[in-house]
Amino acid sequence: MAAQPEIALTMKTEATYAVVVTDLDDTLFDWVGPWHKCFSAMVDRVLELSGLDREVVLDDFRTVHQKHGTAEYAFALEELACLLEREGSPEVVKEKYAGAIEAYRDARGKHLRLYSTVLEGLVELRARGCLVVGYTESLAFYANYRVRRLGLDGILDYLFSPEDHDIPEHLSQVGFRHYSEEAYRFRHTIHDHTPKGELKPNPKVLADIIAGVGAQRSETIYVGDKLHKDVLMAKRAGVTDVHARYGQSHEREEYELLKRVTNWTREMVKEEAETTHYDVKPTHVIDRFGELLDVFCFRQFEGNVKRK
Repeated sequence: MAAQPEIALTMKTEATYAVVVTDLDDTLFDWVGPWHKCFSAMVDRVLELSGLDREVVLDDFRTVHQKHGTAEYAFALEELACLLEREGSPEVVKEKYAGAIEAYRDARGKHLRLYSTVLEGLVELRARGCLVVGYTESLAFYANYRVRRLGLDGILDYLFSPEDHDIPEHLSQVGFRHYSEEAYRFRHTIHDHTPKGELKPNPKVLADIIAGVGAQRSETIYVGDKLHKDVLMAKRAGVTDVHARYGQSHEREEYELLKRVTNWTREMVKEEAETTHYDVKPTHVIDRFGELLDVFCFRQFEGNVKRK
């Protein structure tokens, strides 16, 4: 892999902006680290209960993740071919391996944290009257959980994400969740969905998000950690791009397990690993989210903001 060129942090710019659209995973918080902790805890418990070979289990996880287009599929255990062959039905798998799901949930609650200066930065942007919009490729349920868990409901004006995956046939939509539907709803943030199958770096998705909240591209900055998705998308959409360099995760040890079971194609994994600042040169670079306040001048958003 080619070495990254030296890219200096961005100096103060005179332009003023009223809208911040930000990626979530690995931009506002570490996604890869907590995912690794949760998934590893679940897999270790599956291996302990089943005695199956680790590589067989991981192969089946990849197959399920590829099928559903996400590495966060809540019902993955009940679709693993190796467990179905061993136990006979999804219902038996769910009952026998409940401890694996609990291990995942326990780890999830312990390791999810905002990056340094994110909360302070978002609160200050709101205090200055900016419109703050989150955009993630994580499916709706998981994105919703993290926003609520991290106390960002109401700090983000809007959240855009893909809709959820379908519920398996052996489960009804009533009764499989722990809490009432009300507990899963945002109290303040408006949650809307991106078109099915439309992913970064498609510039139309970002352009439609900005238009959908009543903003102009000229008054908007977009912040994200991935050069080949976030930065490239913003450039193609004609939106001021900011590379959250601190969030890059593809060189971390935890990323290897994600690559092993991911829903991404091998071409997508290769593209992320090989894209450098030589290929996609960001206009602005930050090493902490709060540096946005040092780089840009922000003003009151003058459009109409929906409120719950």
